[in-house]
Amino acid sequence: MLEERIGEWRSYVLRRQEITTADVDELEDHLRNQVSDLQEAGLDGEEAFLIGVKRLGELDALSREFAREYSERLWKRLVVAEAAGSGAAWSPEARVALGLAVAAAVAIKLPGLFGLNLTDGTLASQSFYIRNLSLFVLPFLAGFFAWKRGLDSAGLLRLAAPFIAGALAVNLLPFTPMGNTEVLAALHLPIALWLAVGVGYAGGAWRSHDQRMNYVRFTGEWFIYFVLIALGGGVLMGFTMFVFGAIGLDAESLLNSWILPCGAAGAVVIAGWLVEAKQSVIENMAPVLTLLFTPLFTLMLVAFLVTMVWTGSGIDVEREVLIGFDLLLVLVVGLLLYTISARDPRAEPGFFDVLQLVLVICALLVDAMALWAILMRISAFGFTPNRVAALGENLILVVNLSWSAVLYARLLGKRSGFAPLERWQTAYLPVYAIWAWIVVVIFPLAFRFQ
Repeated sequence: MLEERIGEWRSYVLRRQEITTADVDELEDHLRNQVSDLQEAGLDGEEAFLIGVKRLGELDALSREFAREYSERLWKRLVVAEAAGSGAAWSPEARVALGLAVAAAVAIKLPGLFGLNLTDGTLASQSFYIRNLSLFVLPFLAGFFAWKRGLDSAGLLRLAAPFIAGALAVNLLPFTPMGNTEVLAALHLPIALWLAVGVGYAGGAWRSHDQRMNYVRFTGEWFIYFVLIALGGGVLMGFTMFVFGAIGLDAESLLNSWILPCGAAGAVVIAGWLVEAKQSVIENMAPVLTLLFTPLFTLMLVAFLVTMVWTGSGIDVEREVLIGFDLLLVLVVGLLLYTISARDPRAEPGFFDVLQLVLVICALLVDAMALWAILMRISAFGFTPNRVAALGENLILVVNLSWSAVLYARLLGKRSGFAPLERWQTAYLPVYAIWAWIVVVIFPLAFRFQ
């Protein structure tokens, strides 16, 4: 129990941008010494831990003081670094991020030199881009982390391996253009490669629970930044068409062919860099977003289940409906992950944890009904790549949600701490990657590339 408490404390402290891993190691050493002394004085482990943490000082107060002291330099530290004898210059991190963003933007247009244009509407171009889209951007994001974490040659090879394997699989296998297995591979390859980027983010230490949870937080924060950039880009494109239209010129073709794809590709890297720069506003936004959307999604699922029971209606077994439910369940699991990553592990169970348990149980019920509908469709029409993929994904989600519900119930009953719930989520991440690779590589062979 004491080690679990110290692990929770360490995870909490590591979330603070002002405190480095070395600082935490030193603080943990002091904490363990305090706890040992207090236990020798007759206190039990729980009491010794609580008093020891108190003696370390008010970490939150220190963090606020640090933020106030350096707030006026926040944006300067984000983009520029002081240079001797010359006012300011772009920081090395900013230059690398910008260079990789430009490289991603160039990469997405390079196939045009070989007659494959993103917007020409031909079947060959559509097929090529749908398979390779993630390969144009995610290697550059992984490269940014490899540079920042200083990966050695062996680490770089391990990081590059999944990208090479993915490129070979989607380009050498004889897919039917825009066929079911090709579309499934295109949808699942970004999932597999996004988790591969996590290896670079963790500096090669992907087995570390803390690093995996940090990557979950990064993913949520990256999504927020990317959406903000996309919204700003949409406004920019709208005004660009407006001002050029005012003088009789149509800029839509240029925007759709160049600005949109290049901007979106570059934004993937820039959003990652912004998260690394760690503006505190996004870290503070994460708990707010979870507090806002968890009740809304819970209310929506409860209302859906009550309405379905009241009306006696079942889930439509049409493919589009089942895909929509799969996306909903993935979104709920993503919200669950992000909520867990934003929660203070030392906090006592409360109303919000009850709400999370209700959300998980509702998602489980919806997942069970979706599974039943998928099985009915398979029994009526047989196996297809889409149905097997949907079946596998729902089974993976139901396992995660089931054990999450058990762990939440134990947490609320005070039979377990928060750490097992957090570790279950990080331990389960490789399952998603394994399934994604199965869909990318095995499905085309099993279903003869249809």
